[in-house]
Amino acid sequence: MTEDILVAPPEFKLYKDRGIYIGTFIGGPLTAGYLIAENYKRLGEKGKVWKTWVITVLCTILIFSVAILTPSSTRIPGYIFPLLYAAFTSLLVRRLQGDRIKAHARNHGEFYTTWRAVVVSLIFGAISLGIILLILTFADLTT
Repeated sequence: MTEDILVAPPEFKLYKDRGIYIGTFIGGPLTAGYLIAENYKRLGEKGKVWKTWVITVLCTILIFSVAILTPSSTRIPGYIFPLLYAAFTSLLVRRLQGDRIKAHARNHGEFYTTWRAVVVSLIFGAISLGIILLILTFADLTT
């Protein structure tokens, strides 16, 4: 097996699917959108960046709505929603970006650490919490 030593490794970093999964679980769907969009941006697929954000915002609204409107009497553990959307995101990343991420690794491309994804998730988690509190505040004022 020969390796082409004249091929330069990519000069950009990507987020691995594992980092995206962990970041999404901690920080919510906005984190997923950011990390996936950043990968698309680095991969030169600018058109998919916008689509990713549109889908992310719609999914975030749906997830927050379901979480808020689920009666508190329903016995669903609090970690179920994050586990479900993180798992779904992981499957989506593997399907949509998995081959490109693997090719990046084969070409000796670098990856952001999972810790960076965690820091991003904490930022977007705080933003998400602020949005939820804002919605609950306005919802409480109108009733």
